[in-house]
Amino acid sequence: MIKKIIAVAALALACASGLPAQDKPSIQFKPYGFVRNYLVIDSRESVYGTEDFFYYVPKDRNLVGGTDLNQQTTVSFGAITSRLGLDVVGYQVNGLSISAKIEADFYAGVSGVTGTALLRLRQAFLSLSKDSFSLKVGQAWHPMAADMPHIFSLNTGAPFGPFSRTPEVVADFKLGSGFTLTAAAIWQMQYTSAGPSGASADYIKYGGIPELYLGLSLKQGGFTGRVGVDMLSIKPRHLDATGTRKVSDRITTFSPFLYAEYTKDLFSVKAKTIFAQAGEHMNLNGGYGVSGIDADGSWRYSPTRNSSTWISLTYGKKVQGVLFAGYVRNFGTKDALVGDLYFSKNSFSNMNRMFRVTPEIMFNWGKLTLGLEYEMTGVQYGSFGQHDNYGLATEGLHWVVNHRFQAMLRYTF
Repeated sequence: MIKKIIAVAALALACASGLPAQDKPSIQFKPYGFVRNYLVIDSRESVYGTEDFFYYVPKDRNLVGGTDLNQQTTVSFGAITSRLGLDVVGYQVNGLSISAKIEADFYAGVSGVTGTALLRLRQAFLSLSKDSFSLKVGQAWHPMAADMPHIFSLNTGAPFGPFSRTPEVVADFKLGSGFTLTAAAIWQMQYTSAGPSGASADYIKYGGIPELYLGLSLKQGGFTGRVGVDMLSIKPRHLDATGTRKVSDRITTFSPFLYAEYTKDLFSVKAKTIFAQAGEHMNLNGGYGVSGIDADGSWRYSPTRNSSTWISLTYGKKVQGVLFAGYVRNFGTKDALVGDLYFSKNSFSNMNRMFRVTPEIMFNWGKLTLGLEYEMTGVQYGSFGQHDNYGLATEGLHWVVNHRFQAMLRYTF
């Protein structure tokens, strides 16, 4: 067996030696990751991701005999967001640089606070670059989600900004003077559109058109700015209710966004705003509803319009202070509805607006970080299950607020 391994290694070395100088591989493997623990305390029942660490919104009141049953303190602790990753760099062929990334954590397999954490894929992509052009192919951050606030919360500001890792092909063209043009074709996997069959990637599959993004970036000195627009065209149904006849349902949405960042010495400020049509496939609070029925049985749809904005500031190095603030406003659907409203699975259709304020402090001792955070999230709900013809809650408006206290201990390697 040893002789076979030596023979194979020798053959590979001989093959590599026969390559032209510019084709010889010089691959470097760079493993990375961290062990991360979260402790969270919430003042009321809320909508979370797995094991309560990815926080979305507080639940509406559940009044029984004058008592709000959702006003309930909960506590969670776990290390399931610990991460492993590998960067592969250094390979070139005819001046073309080729690299790859694969990254995973254990944030799967747990239901509530019960179960066994399983390894799950976060990112897996390869990158090709030459001169002013680069191409990324695989699962990676959505172009509108890649720029995140400074906070250490697992939600990184969601749902006040886009959050999605998804299969995609992204091309960057450097235009000079700090400008970069970005174009992307995007598919859905974990983060999906709502619809008649619940949240599903089938709607984009039968739509036959990838989600498309086009954006322009500028980097000069300590400033980074981005502007872009996202287009999604899906088929919520490809068959009618009987399953025996094809229908021509389709909804197409456009969502523009702006991002800006400025860094100087130990100070940094970031801000992002998006005006989304629907947007639930990016973890935003939105969706769409049935606005008409055609003679052939096909449905017409109208998207919700959602304004989501956040800003974060940080100062310091060994001791870092961070302040995050976000605001979301639901403006209802574009056209009046005559049928169901399909809304984000991480929120509720009777939400009118919401806010979040998050101050935090982090202590950094080399590769060890301790973070302490207070997060206040308030939602203005309307009467339960009620909205007007435009999918907007306007009656019985009232606020509910969750107070979250969070501690994080992380060792990075």
